Amino acid sequence: MPRVEVSQLLERLAKGKALPAILLLGSDLYLRDTCREKVIETYVAPDGRDWGVARFSLREAPLDRVFRQAQTLPMLCPRQVVVLSDVDSLERLGDKARDAALEQFESYFDNPAPFTILLMEAASLDQRMKLFKALSAHALVVGAELSADPAKRQATAVALTLRMARDAGVEIDRAAAEELAEMLNGELALIRMEIDKLSTYLGERKRITEKDVDALVVSEKSYTIWELTDLLATRQHDHALVFLDTLIRTGEQPPMIVGALAWMYRKLIEAQELSPGPQSVRKLGMRPATAELALKQARRIPRQQLLEGLRALYEADSLLKSGAANDRAVLEFLVAKLTSDAAVPARG
Repeated sequence: MPRVEVSQLLERLAKGKALPAILLLGSDLYLRDTCREKVIETYVAPDGRDWGVARFSLREAPLDRVFRQAQTLPMLCPRQVVVLSDVDSLERLGDKARDAALEQFESYFDNPAPFTILLMEAASLDQRMKLFKALSAHALVVGAELSADPAKRQATAVALTLRMARDAGVEIDRAAAEELAEMLNGELALIRMEIDKLSTYLGERKRITEKDVDALVVSEKSYTIWELTDLLATRQHDHALVFLDTLIRTGEQPPMIVGALAWMYRKLIEAQELSPGPQSVRKLGMRPATAELALKQARRIPRQQLLEGLRALYEADSLLKSGAANDRAVLEFLVAKLTSDAAVPARG
């Protein structure tokens, strides 16, 4: 079946038609959680979910147990959702074990249970391998990740930020949603966490503004990220590695670090278009002290260095989202590229 976006899955679910098998393929946990919850909500009534929802991980459960459940008529509800996570772990099996697993999938798909929705999840699958080809032939493949294109990624993240706020019982100004999505580089799980913090911070108020985002999110991150950005832009490799280690040990997540760095690099590029002065400080949409630092530093860094650095950050972000084996290694290689005296190769 053709690959569809999350919005297209939600449209199909709204029509109520049963989908025998769905493959959520992507590393964005928020999107996968959203799709899973919507599938369960669509096909199984709340009072039937103790019997109508079964969850298995292929890291632990044997496939024959999964398919026995899929072929067993659920009690007290007409349909069941069988959630099968960690499907990508099958790719790491030996050839014989992988082929045996593939035969079990094919056997089930030859005669799927009409009362079961098989909901499979994987962070990534090699599209050249038989496993992906077999699953995609029988299941609706849903891309559970944002676009790699920065503009499309930002637009989708803003739309989902607005929805998250409504789900949390508050509203968020579009400008605030845009700033939050940009600051967190479209990391939906992180955005959701910040929305929850902001909704608590509001108290009796029910609307999140840019000032709220600046006070609670940007102010928390911008100074530390600014310090690291300054070390990178001035090519202080050893100091940057030490600072990076401190950020990681204090609990900062690698995607968050890369996202915040990309946000700061974009602000530096934006600052190069502005003249010094109070008006420019306001236009940057940052805390005044940080904006003044950005305006000052932006005049010292060649524009090409910032553009090449932004490309390197996007590449690192892509590696982290593709399930890189060692996030720290990705970040350390990124620091090496950003602090290298040699130009970072530009790519179209």
